[in-house]
Amino acid sequence: MITKINLAEKFGKLDEHWSPRVVGSVDGTHLAKIAKLKGTFTWHKHDHEDELFLVIKGHLTIELEDQKLELDAGEMVVIPAGVMHNPIAEEECHVLVFEKQTTAHTGSEHTNQTRSLDDQLRPI
Repeated sequence: MITKINLAEKFGKLDEHWSPRVVGSVDGTHLAKIAKLKGTFTWHKHDHEDELFLVIKGHLTIELEDQKLELDAGEMVVIPAGVMHNPIAEEECHVLVFEKQTTAHTGSEHTNQTRSLDDQLRPI
């Protein structure tokens, strides 16, 4: 059965920052994830996958090696594969992220913020 997803309801159930949860899949390989962000994440890159960030609520800064991107609700950016980036949310920010199932949460970096795909697939 096809069912709708209420993002506001799903965001309301998230209780951790920087811990994305899968809310959908496209073609079985691309995942739609939601996350609440607050504070600084970690510099990282995804060698083989692009990553799309869509800000649903709040403000997100994404540091790149040569610039800073400032995103508000309703704005998005695609970070190409291989580009070092560091997301920062001074206040709580809600994002929808699209990426392949093969995309490691923190790329080749492993920190206490790293979440496995199994963790991200837990029901909300």
